[in-house]
Parts: sequence; structure tokens; C-alpha cells
Amino acid sequence: MSEAVQQEPRVLPYVMAINEGVREVLKEQDNSFVAGEDVAGAGGVYGYYTGLLNDFGPERIYDTPISEKGIMGLGVGASATGCRPIIDLMFMDFIGECMDEIANQMAKMRFMFGGGAKLPVTVLTMAGAGQNLAAQHSQSLEAWLAHLPGIKVCCPSDAYDAKGMTIAAARDDNPVFVVFNKASLAMSMEVPEGPYEVPLGKAAVRRSGKDLTIVAISRMVHEAMSAADKLADSGLDVEVIDARSVSPFDTETVVSSIKKTHRALIVHEAVKFGGFGGEIAAQIQEEAFDYLDAPIMRVGAPFCPVPFSPALEQIYMPNADAIVAKVKETLEL
Repeated sequence: MSEAVQQEPRVLPYVMAINEGVREVLKEQDNSFVAGEDVAGAGGVYGYYTGLLNDFGPERIYDTPISEKGIMGLGVGASATGCRPIIDLMFMDFIGECMDEIANQMAKMRFMFGGGAKLPVTVLTMAGAGQNLAAQHSQSLEAWLAHLPGIKVCCPSDAYDAKGMTIAAARDDNPVFVVFNKASLAMSMEVPEGPYEVPLGKAAVRRSGKDLTIVAISRMVHEAMSAADKLADSGLDVEVIDARSVSPFDTETVVSSIKKTHRALIVHEAVKFGGFGGEIAAQIQEEAFDYLDAPIMRVGAPFCPVPFSPALEQIYMPNADAIVAKVKETLEL
């Protein structure tokens, strides 16, 4: 009898994991469709809708006019009347063009109709700097959305979560924004075939430790892991938590970690001032104040627009070295 051939792990880049997630949703839900700018013929500005037009046809993969307000209104109306749309918002920066549809319709309609109207609309969008796209195409604005009751917001940090959260979002009967990161698109990892969910509102402990807890959002998880490796060389044992969702936020997992490590550092790519890190810090203070042995610290971008200059952009973006320095400051090393 011949020995069974051991299969190599199935590895996909982040961008193709998104494609698979959308594909699984379209196969599973006959009343789902994709609508957005350049999603059909071009496959999306970053290519994560590639091949969907050929496989599902123009009745389910729509190129829309260049009108974010119209696209988001389409998503609200279609979801309220029985469809499960996947709306592509090319860049997160463009939510300003359609904020009335998001804040005053999408977020509130189910509540205002006493639950009589469901809005199972999924919005996929791109955030983050690092690609020299300047101030109007490089922002991380998850805190804007997280402030709106009625909307769920998740920020997958890797390919596995990008696929699983896309599917989970599309199965949810509430509006969900899945915020991808541009600089993560080429990052690859093992991703299973077929449909699976990554639960919304559940954080993941990416690395266990005892000296300090780092809570990171989106691509900053990778910077935090790199920082943890560097700190380990100095004998420091740091825990890294991937927030994954900012609304709902998994306070329980973070608080459990703080009770063990007694110190917290929050890291996000968004501007530090007014960023979601302030909300995380407040929740830690409310739920775990007696366990803290040091002030809660934050690492975020400076309070200025994202520079166009590649050299300045790299200085602007938080990185592992900045995290290492802040950890040592917190530990008074």
C-alpha cells in the first residue's frame, strides 16, 4: 500500500482571501450581489473581485456610477427590501461622501422601524497608509463608524480573518463594515477552502505573555508581533491581542489579559488623538483599574494628514520600533 501523500498547506494572500470570501457568499445567498465602482469589468481597484463577473454575471456584479451616496443608498434600500448586498466603498476616505446614508439611514432604520426592517448590508472598504496615495486615500477612520450605534465594524489583520469576517458579515442581519488594509494585501498565510466564519466582536490572543498587553488593530497586529519578538530578545514577555472588531469590541478578552499582565499599550494606525484607542483605554480603566500597575499607553499616527512624500509617510506610520520604545517607557526601562 502506497503512503498517503501529505498535502502542502494551502496558502493565499490577503487579497485573494477577500475574493474567496465574497465568492462563498454569492454561492450561498441567491439574493446577494456586489455593487460599486469598477467592481465588475476591472475586478475592483485592488483586484479582489477578479473573476466574479465571469462566474456570476452582470445581474449580480454591478459597476455603479461614481457616486458614493448613490451606492450606499442602493445598499440601504436593497437590504431593507429583502436583498443582501455587498457594497464596495473603494477607499474608506470616501465615507464623507455618503455619511448621511450611513449615519442617518443605515445605522438607524432597523431601530426606528422597531425591528420590522432588517438591513443585512455588508460594506467592504480599504483603509491605511503606506502606498504613497496621499491624504485623501490613506486614512484609517474606523472610529468614525464605531461611534454609530447600529453598525458593526471589523478590521481583519490577516488573510484567514479577511475571508472569515467577510462571510460572517454577509450572514449578519445588521449593517457591517469590513475594513481591509491596503498594505496587507500581499501578506499570505494558510486559508482553508470552503466557507467558514470568524465571529464578529471576538478578539484573538496572537501571542501570550505576562509583562504587558498590547492591543492592536488591523495591520498594527503585525507590527506588534514584530515588536514582541524584539522585546523577547531583551527578556520581556509581551502579550499581543488582535482586536479584530472595534464594534462590538471584546472588552472581556482584553480585561482578562490586563488582570494577568497589569499593563496595557494600545496600537492603531489611525491618528492617535480621538482614535479608537481612547475608547479601549477607557474600557480598561472602567473594568480593570485595580489591576493596573502603570498608566495605559497608546501608539498612533501624529495629528496631521497623511503625507504624500514616501519618506515622510514612513515617519508618519506607527511601526515596531515605536511600539518597542513605548513598551520600555511603560515598563520604565
